[in-house]
Amino acid sequence: MTMEKVKENNSSRAKSEVQPVKKPKKDRRPIHAILGGDYLSKESVIGNLPFLIFIAMLALIYIANTYYAEKTVKEIEKIKVEIKELRFQYTTTKSTLMYYSKQTEIARRALKFGLKETTIPPYKIFYSDDSTATFKK
Repeated sequence: MTMEKVKENNSSRAKSEVQPVKKPKKDRRPIHAILGGDYLSKESVIGNLPFLIFIAMLALIYIANTYYAEKTVKEIEKIKVEIKELRFQYTTTKSTLMYYSKQTEIARRALKFGLKETTIPPYKIFYSDDSTATFKK
């Protein structure tokens, strides 16, 4: 054989041996496969089932935690409003008590019961031991 024939044979073999790699066709209906149940029967899904259950439980815990946090925030806001109202009530009650505790106000209210404020200043009473002995008899 001549060199030309060898080159020709080699090039024809190379052409016949080199085939373009075809990509496997994907199923164009992934939703149909999931809804049909074929997807759940695959071994890879069954092997990962404990992990999927774990992920689902984490999602449920996350949702429950969110609801609990929202409920707690609402309670905190409600208590803040209640504290504000109680603070106003405390201030009002304290000022009312201070008003009724004044000497003039006490004297005015005592007048309704027939009590009068004395005009005589207070004085000390001195006693001796003899005067207390007469009371003991």
